[in-house]
Amino acid sequence: MASIFGHGLVAYTTAKVIDAKTSKLLLGLAIVSAMLPDLDVLAFHFEIPYLHPFGHRGFTHSIVFAALWSLLLALLFGKTRKQIFFVVLFLSTLSHGLLDALTTGGKGVGFFIPLDNSRYFFPWQVIKVSPIGVEKFFSEWGIRVIISELQYIAIPCCIILITLHFLKKKKA
Repeated sequence: MASIFGHGLVAYTTAKVIDAKTSKLLLGLAIVSAMLPDLDVLAFHFEIPYLHPFGHRGFTHSIVFAALWSLLLALLFGKTRKQIFFVVLFLSTLSHGLLDALTTGGKGVGFFIPLDNSRYFFPWQVIKVSPIGVEKFFSEWGIRVIISELQYIAIPCCIILITLHFLKKKKA
C-alpha cells in the first residue's frame, strides 16, 4: 500500500481540483475516505486470508465499495451539494486502490469485488509498498517509501495544487 500520507494528499488534491469551494467537512471526509480502505488489515487479526474477498486489498479497495461509501456520505453530509460530495468522495476512496495498484508489493487490488475476485496491479509498479505497522515505517524501508511517494505522489500533487492556485489568482 501507499502510506496514509500519500493517500491523504491525493484526496486533498482531488477535492481541490473538483471543487474550488471545498469545505473543511468535505476535505476531511475525502481524506478519511482515502485512508479508510486499509482498515481491511484487521482481517489479518481474524485470520481472513489475504486473497479472500474481505482480505487485505479486497472489497474495501473495490469500485463497488467506493460507490456505496461515497453515496452514504453524500446523502448524510452533502446537503445541497450531494453530487459534488459524491464525486469527490468516490474519487478519493477509489484513489486508494489506484495508488495501491502502483505499489511494488502485495498480491494486487480487488477492483471488481464482489463481481470478480481477481486482483490487479498496473504495469508500472513505481511506488514502494509501505510496511504495515508504525514501528516498521520508521526504518530504512519507510525512508524508501517516503522517497518514492515524494517522487510519484507529492511532487505531482504539488504541481497540480500550485497550478490551481495561480489559475485562481489569474481569474480573480
